[in-house]
Amino acid sequence: MHQITLLFAALYGLFSVIFGAFRAHALKKIVSEDLQKSFETGVKYQMYHAIVLLILSNTLEFSSTLETIMISCFILGTFLFSFSIYGLVLSSAKGKKLRFLGPITPLGGLFLVVAWIMLLVSSF
Repeated sequence: MHQITLLFAALYGLFSVIFGAFRAHALKKIVSEDLQKSFETGVKYQMYHAIVLLILSNTLEFSSTLETIMISCFILGTFLFSFSIYGLVLSSAKGKKLRFLGPITPLGGLFLVVAWIMLLVSSF
């Protein structure tokens, strides 16, 4: 699980930088400021959780089910939250908003909340 956590930390960090640059340079030309802010929220949360995964990959022993589930919630939650925002913004830019992605964003947020609660519980 250590390698998987480190892999997702690296991938999320890498794509956060790429998507942040895309937002700063290319997205300005094709979407409104509100949609740019939404996209930026996805980028920020992705980077925050990349850093969390990086730290946890080096501090956890991965000896308990709680730790494994917590890491899974961080990975899945980050993906669902950030990538659904990217999909919503980019599909809106093309004039064909993928509305089915709307409920996925809060589901991703819920996974992140659960992961943070599990981290809190694991500290006791």
